[in-house]
Amino acid sequence: MRAVIAKRLHQSKNVDVPHYYLFDDCSADNMLALIKQLNAKGGGDFKITVNDYIIKAVARANTLVPEVNSSWQDGFIRQYNTVDVSVAVATPTGLITPIIRNAQAKGLVEISKEMKALAKKAREGTLQPDEFQGGTCSVSNLGATGIPGFTAIINPPQAMILAIGSSKPQQKIVKNAETGEFEVTGLVEQRLNFTASFDHRVVDGALGAKWFQGFHDAIENPLSLLL
Repeated sequence: MRAVIAKRLHQSKNVDVPHYYLFDDCSADNMLALIKQLNAKGGGDFKITVNDYIIKAVARANTLVPEVNSSWQDGFIRQYNTVDVSVAVATPTGLITPIIRNAQAKGLVEISKEMKALAKKAREGTLQPDEFQGGTCSVSNLGATGIPGFTAIINPPQAMILAIGSSKPQQKIVKNAETGEFEVTGLVEQRLNFTASFDHRVVDGALGAKWFQGFHDAIENPLSLLL
């Protein structure tokens, strides 16, 4: 598996895919509050994680900007009808990316339960080919390691991978509506760092920025997931 991963990612980064990167951060407070509230109401029947929420937020952004949910196919762009999110999972034999299929149509609880089952099978080496082949975009989350941020290599033929760093407490800064200046409030909020890698053959910079806005909104304003 290690040799296959090395060959594919070397080919992607150094030969086939013209990468570019967009960096951003956003407040994670509302997302974390919602996750805590939902888990408390679940009575132990489920445990939604930040990663589960991010999968749903990516699906939301891909729905808003469907051009990102596409791939380069020998001279033409193929756009997919469903958002199938490949999620990086570390295993004893190397990295593998089980897929949450049709993520745009699934709720957080369903995504959470499915992700836990897939991750377990990934670590046990029992994933079936259709459970890790054919995603339309990817998520790699190193937040639990404390890494503040990183860039990830696109998994072809996908056109985007989102790299999630850790959330850190920072001084909350707001824009004064009257003066237009930014002011320190004295409050502290959790800020989440993320980087998106895009295939420039498929996604131009303006589209990438538009996708970022959709993802950013899904993190800071959880009610947007209901739209």
